[in-house]
Amino acid sequence: MSAHDTTKAYDVVVIGGGPAGATAAHDLAGQGRSVLLLDRDGRIKPCGGAIPPRAIKDFAIPDHLLVAKARSARMISPADRKVDIPIENGYVGMVDREHFDEWLRQRAAGSGAVRATGSFERVEYTDDGMAVVHFRARTPEGATSKNPAGHAASVRARCVIGADGARSAVAQQCVPCAQDTDYVFAYHEIVRAPAEKPAGYDGTRCDVYYRGELSPDFYGWVFPHGDTLSIGTGSADKGFSLRTATATLREAAGMAHFETVRREGAPLPMKPLKKWDDGRNVVLAGDAAGVVAPSSGEGIYYAMYGGRLAAEAAQEFLRTGKASALAGARKRFMKAHGRVFWVLGIMQRFWYSSDKRRESFVKICMDKDVQQLTFESYMNKELVRKKPMAHVRIFFKDMAHLLGLARV
Repeated sequence: MSAHDTTKAYDVVVIGGGPAGATAAHDLAGQGRSVLLLDRDGRIKPCGGAIPPRAIKDFAIPDHLLVAKARSARMISPADRKVDIPIENGYVGMVDREHFDEWLRQRAAGSGAVRATGSFERVEYTDDGMAVVHFRARTPEGATSKNPAGHAASVRARCVIGADGARSAVAQQCVPCAQDTDYVFAYHEIVRAPAEKPAGYDGTRCDVYYRGELSPDFYGWVFPHGDTLSIGTGSADKGFSLRTATATLREAAGMAHFETVRREGAPLPMKPLKKWDDGRNVVLAGDAAGVVAPSSGEGIYYAMYGGRLAAEAAQEFLRTGKASALAGARKRFMKAHGRVFWVLGIMQRFWYSSDKRRESFVKICMDKDVQQLTFESYMNKELVRKKPMAHVRIFFKDMAHLLGLARV
C-alpha cells in the first residue's frame, strides 16, 4: 500500500491493534471481508495482564501466551489483614501485553487482514456513503530518515471500527458523547523477579492492596508474570502521585530492590459511553467505548468481547446497508454486562472511599460465600444466579458492615 494511496478501499478499517481492534480485524477478515488494521508503533498498555478462563475459551488463547497461572488471590487491608482466596478448579492466566497484543495482530493478519503502522488523524465522510481515513503512515514506504513521522496517507472504507484506546481520537471526532466518561489513571512498573525469591513469595498468587496511601479511590497490585511482575496502582485523582505510591507498594511488598524493566502509564475509562456509533459508518470498541470494569479495572476480556460485537455489528451493516445495525454492539454488550458494571461501580464508589471501609471490605471477603460467588462470576463473566440462600446471607452480612454492626 502506497503512503499516498487515496483510492484503496476496504470493507472495514480498524483503528487500533489492541485486544479489541485485533479481535475485530481477525473476525471480519476470517469471514471474507477486506480489512485494514492500523496500529501505532511501539505501544504497550500498562496492564496487570489477567485473562479469565472465559476469555481463554471464547477467543482460543493458546497456553504458550500465558506467562503465569494465578491460582489464588491475596487481599491486603490497610491494617495489613491478609485474606487468601483460592481459585478453585481453575486458574487465571497472566499475559505480557507486549507479546500478547502482537500475537493477536499477527493472528488477524493470518486471517487476511492487512496491517499498517501509523497514527490516525481524522475521518472524512463522502457523498457516496464511504469514509476516508487519514493517517500518518509509518510503513517502510511511509517513513524516511528525513521524515520519521511518516507521510500522509488515506484509504477509503465502508465501515470504520475505532479501537484506539482511552480518549480515542476516533470517538472524540465521531461520537458526540465521547467526553462523557470517567477515568482512572493507571501506572505500573514491570520488575524482574530475582533468582532467589524472598520469604512469602508466590508466583501463582495475585496480591491486591486496599490502602489509601496506595490509592485514594482504587487499589494497588502485584501480579506475577513468570520471570517478571507487574506492580502498580491507579487513581482518578490527578494530584495523587502514582509513582510515589508504587514505590511505597514495592517497599511494602519487599520488592523495592527488584530490577525495573520498564515503566508505563495510561488512563483507563471507568464507564461505558452512552453511544458507540456515529449513526453512519463508525462504531467503537474496547477502551474507546469505555469498557473497563469499575472496581477491578479488568479490561482484556471486555475489550475482546466488545471487539467481537463491533465486528458482528459491522458485518450486519455491510450486509444490509443499515447504519442502525452499528448500535447493536453496545446493546448486546450492555445486555450481557451492564448490570455487572453497575454493581462494580457502586462497589468502587462506596468501599474504596476510606480506609475504614476498605478494612470492612477485606473482612467481608473472608466469607466463603462471597469468595465463591465472586470468583464464579469473574471466571465465567456472568452474575451467578444459583445458590439464592448464599446471596441472602451475603446481603445481611453487607448490611451489618454498612450499619457498623459487624466487628472489624
